[in-house]
Amino acid sequence: QVRLVESGGGLVQTGGSLRLSCVASGTIFNIRAMGWYRQVPGKQRELVAVIPSSGGANYADSVKGRVTISRDNAKNTVSLQMNSLKPEDTGIYYCNAHTLSVGDYWGQGTQVTVSS
Repeated sequence: QVRLVESGGGLVQTGGSLRLSCVASGTIFNIRAMGWYRQVPGKQRELVAVIPSSGGANYADSVKGRVTISRDNAKNTVSLQMNSLKPEDTGIYYCNAHTLSVGDYWGQGTQVTVSS
């Protein structure tokens, strides 16, 4: 089992910044990648950014150049620095941990609201 706890969401104006953090605990040695997903009402959860244990990162086209994902393996955390936020970035952000053995674990989600 992997437990994920997110923090850092909130309300920000267009052009502002937020930093989301996620702490993983439990059977973390099975984690192969960690990432952030966003969901808005009526739509499927979509990938924002992902960082594999082997390094490197992938981003959704909509956030490239504005968002940076980072991972601290010593602290079992993954963070998402979001700059130049837009109203379309609004949604519930979920931390994800992908394992080969069990599949995906999800955090409880944190709300990000960008006002215009």
